[in-house]
This record gives sequence, structure tokens and C-alpha cells, in this order.
Amino acid sequence: MTRRTGSGFLLLALGVLGLRYTFVGSSSGARSSRVAMEAERKFIVGGNWKANGSPESVKKLVEELNEGEVTSKDVEVVCAPPFVFLSEVQGTLRKDYAVAAQNLWDKDPGAWTGETPAQMLADMGIKWVVLGHSERRENCGETSQIVAEKTKFAVDKGLSTLTCIGEKLDARESGKTFDVLDEQLKPLADVLSEEDWEKVVLAYEPVWAIGTGKVATPEQAEETHAYIRKWLKENVSEKVSDSVRIQYGGSVNDKNAAELGKQPNIDGFLVGGASLKGGAFTTIINSV
Repeated sequence: MTRRTGSGFLLLALGVLGLRYTFVGSSSGARSSRVAMEAERKFIVGGNWKANGSPESVKKLVEELNEGEVTSKDVEVVCAPPFVFLSEVQGTLRKDYAVAAQNLWDKDPGAWTGETPAQMLADMGIKWVVLGHSERRENCGETSQIVAEKTKFAVDKGLSTLTCIGEKLDARESGKTFDVLDEQLKPLADVLSEEDWEKVVLAYEPVWAIGTGKVATPEQAEETHAYIRKWLKENVSEKVSDSVRIQYGGSVNDKNAAELGKQPNIDGFLVGGASLKGGAFTTIINSV
């Protein structure tokens, strides 16, 4: 599969401004367009199992995932089970799928009752962690500054992150989506070096679409992803803008993934409910 590159946003912006641009390669679709000298961004699909599962259901889900036939070879897959199943899933899940924690404690191991320090995750071979999900921002009081600091701490400990951002319905309806994203992205830009960004995936999840059955239209999602890429170019660097992968999350399922995945600035999905169904999740993986 031919992937499009970070310059997808540049082409979009030039088109909006009415400037002339030239595609290199096929013009048959956004995903098949390539631009010279740009690094490719590998599509990444994450499954956030949240606080779901029993020993029996998790075993069944892992079996379904292991049996799934993945036909798309240019996709990275990460599954994030609850903490109590982390070790079991790591030991039984197919090895071409990575395993992620759903949170971490941004302190070194010690007297932190009930917490799981990043070093413990790294020591047990966990490579990924989901950070800043809207449910933690809303229910656990995690601010954008806390999310940024945890992201930096995770990267420093050798972990890669799926760092979540996104607006609530009132912000979307009042036209303040980009203001919310500015507030969430700025602390990340302040604490992460250009090299740090190599281990960060941004997951744009409009809060109003998470678990509601409502999905941003492909055009809405693309507009927002393009804005995020533009923000990174203006506030971090062009290199980071071109290379950072941006997932879409928010009621992604096996029916809508293919259409969403066609958008040039969508580099993957962070899947909630549909990731608990082995067949549906495999379909999503194969949709790009």
C-alpha cells in the first residue's frame, strides 16, 4: 500500500490558498499521492479496551485477534488492555501486535500506592502507553500540563505514547475546536524536543464522538487533522509536522474506517468499543 506523507497538509493548504502545486506520482487519490523527499508515515491502529473484560472474555478476544487474517502489511497495531490483564495479553497476543498500558505514573518506583510507574512498564517489556484520554482528563482531573509532563516522562523512560487530544461538543458547536487544540498542544510543544516527537503519536478524539455512535465526517476529521499538522509546523518544526502520526478516534468501527482512512492527514485510528470484537478490529486494520 502506498502511503501519503506529511506534505499532504501542504498540498491542502496550497489548494485552499489558490496556489499552484504539482503532485509527484499517481493522482488517483489522496492516499496514493506521493511527494518527493518526504518520509512516509506508517498507519497505526490502536485498540483501547478501557476498563472492560473478564478473564474469560479477554482470553477469547486474544484468540480472535490471533486468528485474524491481516492482509494489510503496512499497518502498526497496538492493543491496550486493562492493567490487570497487561501481563497475560503481552504473553499470549500475536507478536506482530504491540501491547500498551492505558496510563502510567510519572515518578520513579517507590511509595506510590496504587500507581504503576513508567519504569515498571518498561522493565516488563511494554513499549507503548495511552495518555491524556478524555475520560482521564474529565474524571481524574488530568490537565493538559499533566498530560504533557507524563508524555515527556514516558518518552524519557523509552516508551512510545498515544497522546490524546480533542474537544467537547460545546467547543465544536461554538467554533472553538482549534482554541481547545491550541491549549492542549502548547504544553506538549513546551516540554518535548524534536527528537522526543519521534516516539509520540497524537490521537485526535472529538469527545462528543467517543462512545456515542456519532462520528466526525471524513471532511471534519481531515480539517482538524490538517490544522494539527499546521500547528506543529508553526510551533514545533516542519520536520515534526511532516513525520508525526495523527490518529482519529471517536466511534471508529468496521463500517466507517475505510472512508475515514482515505483522508490524507489521518494516519491511523484509536478504536474503543470495536476493539473488543476481534473480527471487527481486524476489519479496521485491513481497511487501509
